[in-house]
Amino acid sequence: MLKQMFWILLLVPMLASAQDTRPLSVDVLWEMDRVGSPVVSPAGGDVVVPVTSYDTETDESETRLWLLSTEGEVQRPLTQSGASAGNPVFAPDGKTLAFTARRDEDEAAQIYLLPMDGPGEATRLSEVPTGVSALKWVGEHIYFISRVWPDKTWQEMAEQRKADEESKVSAHQWNALPYSQWDHWIEEDRQAHVFRIPAAGGDVEAITQPLGRELPRSSQGTGSYDIHPDETHIAFTSNSSEQSVHPEIDLFLARIGQGDARNLTPDNPAGDGNPMFSPDGQMLAWGSQAIPGFYADTVNIMVLDLDSDERRNVTADWDRSPGGLVWAADSTGFFGTAADNGTTRVFHIALEEGRVRAITDQTDFGGLSIAEDGTLVGSNQSFLYPPRVVRINADNGAALRLDTFNDEVLANVDLGTYESVTYTGHNGADIQMWVHYPPGFDPDGEYPLFLLIHGGPHSPITDGFHFRWNAQTFASWGYVTAWHNFHGSPGWGQDFADYINPDWITAPYNDTVAAAEWFADKDWIDDERMVAGGGSYGGYLASILLGKEHPFNALLIHAPVYNMYSQMAADFAVHSARFGDFWDEPQIYRDISPHYFAEDFDTPALIIHGQNDLRVPVGQAFELFRTLQSKGIESRLIYYPDENHWILKPNNSVYWYNEVQRWMEQFAEPGPR
Repeated sequence: MLKQMFWILLLVPMLASAQDTRPLSVDVLWEMDRVGSPVVSPAGGDVVVPVTSYDTETDESETRLWLLSTEGEVQRPLTQSGASAGNPVFAPDGKTLAFTARRDEDEAAQIYLLPMDGPGEATRLSEVPTGVSALKWVGEHIYFISRVWPDKTWQEMAEQRKADEESKVSAHQWNALPYSQWDHWIEEDRQAHVFRIPAAGGDVEAITQPLGRELPRSSQGTGSYDIHPDETHIAFTSNSSEQSVHPEIDLFLARIGQGDARNLTPDNPAGDGNPMFSPDGQMLAWGSQAIPGFYADTVNIMVLDLDSDERRNVTADWDRSPGGLVWAADSTGFFGTAADNGTTRVFHIALEEGRVRAITDQTDFGGLSIAEDGTLVGSNQSFLYPPRVVRINADNGAALRLDTFNDEVLANVDLGTYESVTYTGHNGADIQMWVHYPPGFDPDGEYPLFLLIHGGPHSPITDGFHFRWNAQTFASWGYVTAWHNFHGSPGWGQDFADYINPDWITAPYNDTVAAAEWFADKDWIDDERMVAGGGSYGGYLASILLGKEHPFNALLIHAPVYNMYSQMAADFAVHSARFGDFWDEPQIYRDISPHYFAEDFDTPALIIHGQNDLRVPVGQAFELFRTLQSKGIESRLIYYPDENHWILKPNNSVYWYNEVQRWMEQFAEPGPR
C-alpha cells in the first residue's frame, strides 16, 4: 500500500549502522547550518554563500560567507568569525567581493571589500550612519539602500541616531499607514532611498532622493531597484498613490543624476516590482500583477524595449507565478522558479513567443544566480535535507552539488519516507497532499495522524525542508504526518488559488475533512487517534474547526487569525483593498470570522503566539484562549514575550516542539518508532 520513494532515499547519506542512528529531533535541527542563497562570480568559477550557525547555549547566531567552486572542489570560509556578514556581490571583474557587516566599531551595517585573488582581510568602504543593505555592484560603483532622514546631512543623521538611542522617550508616532511590518515598527520620519559609493572609495551620492520619490516603506530590498549596465539609468518601485491605506506600487525609470522619474505603469492599479535590466542593456523586465490588494495574483513578466518603448507580456499564457528571476546571459530569456503541482521548479522562459520550459522536476530549487558564461547556480532542498548549493544544468536540470554542509549532522539521522498522493476534495477537485511516514514504518501496524494546515492561505507546501514545522520531525514521534495543498494553494493555476476568496472557509475546510477521511480508509491509520494544527492561516482554519464537525481529538493553533474585526490592527488586514472593509461589507466578515463560531467550540486546543507578531497581533490568541476557558474547554496558552509570527530563537523553538509533542501525545498515542 505504501509506495516507496527510492529516488528520495538515494539522496540521504547512509553512513551509519541502524543501531547508531538517531531521530530527526528538534535538537538535530538546531545542529544544522542554515545555507543561504549563493552568488556566482561573473566568470562562473567561484560561488559565495552565506551560512548561518546557531549556538543553543547562548541563543546566538553567526553568519559567515563561504567560498565554493562551480566544480565542487573548494569549501572554505571567507569572513572572520565573531561578526555576521551578508549581501555578497562580486565586482564586475570578479576580483573583489563586497558584503555587508556590522563589526565592533560600526554603528550600523556597512560595506566591506575583500580581495578574491589572495590572502587579505576585508576593509570597510562605507561609513553611513543609517546603515546599508541590498547591494548591487555595477560598473565603478556599489549601489545600496539606506533608510534616512530626508532633510538631514549625514552628520546630522549620526547625531539623530545617537540621540534616539539615548532618549528616555519610547513613543512612536504616525499620521499615516503603514506603521508596522511583520515584527518591527516603521519610522514615519525616515525614507528608504538608493545611494551609491565609488568602489575605489569616495563620497556617497543620493540617487532616488533628488527625484522626490522614496521606495515602498514596507518593502525595500534588491527587488526594489536595478541599475542599467552602463550606469545611465535606475529603475525602482515607489508608491504612486496619494493615500497610504491601499498603496499602488508602480515602477519608475530615471536617468541617474538628471531629469525626473517616469512612471512606467500608471495604468496598472495593482503591484509592479522586481525590475531587471537585460545584460545587453536593451530591455527592462519586471513582474506585474493585475488584481489590486491580492498578493497571490499571478505574476506576469513584462518586458520594455528601451529604444522603441514597446512593451509586452511575455508570460500572458502561463498560469504560474515566476519568482527569483535572472536574465539569461545572452538576454534571450529568463531563468526563474515557480510553485508547480507541489514542487518549486526551475523554468526557462524565452522572450520569443514566451515559451516556457521546465528544467527541474523533483525536489525544490531556488536562489538562482547566473554568470556571464551562463553558469547557473542555486539552492536545492527536499523534505529530507536542508538547502544545498548546486550547479544546475540548464538543458536537463541535472544538479551538481557544490558543498558538504550538514552532511556530518545528517549522516546518522534515521529519516522516514514520504510520497505525494492525490485525493478528492471540495466539489470533486483533485487535491495534492504530502504524506510522511515514521522511520521504520510498518504498513501492518496502526498509527495516529497529525494533519498539518499550511499558512498564507496562499503559501503552498512544496518539497522543501522546514525548520519551524518539520514534518519528518513530527513523524519521528510516531505519527503519520501530512501536508495537504487545499484550495487556495498556488501551483495549480490562478483559478485554484483564487477559489477561496472571499470565502476562506468552505473549500479549505472540506479539503481538510476529506484528507482525514482519505486516511481513515487506510488500514495503517487509527481513525480514533487523529490530531491537526497549523499556524497563521493554518491557525485560522484550525480555529474554524473548533466550531465545526471534524474527526480530530485535539488541535494545535499557532498565531491564529481568530477575530477578523480585531485583525484590523495588523500590518495586513485581510484583503480589504479587494473586498472592502467590515463597515462596507459586514456580511463577508461575519461569515468568515472564527469568533462567530464560538457557540459550537468543543475541541481541546493548544494555542501559541509571540508578542512581537505584528502580522497577526498577539491579542488574537488571548481572545481565543479566554473564549475556550470561558466555555470550559481544555486548552493551553503558550506566550512568548520575545518572538514574532515565528518562533526563531533556538531554545524557544526546542520548547515549542517539545510542548507540541506533549500536547499531541496527550490526545493521540504515538505509534511504533
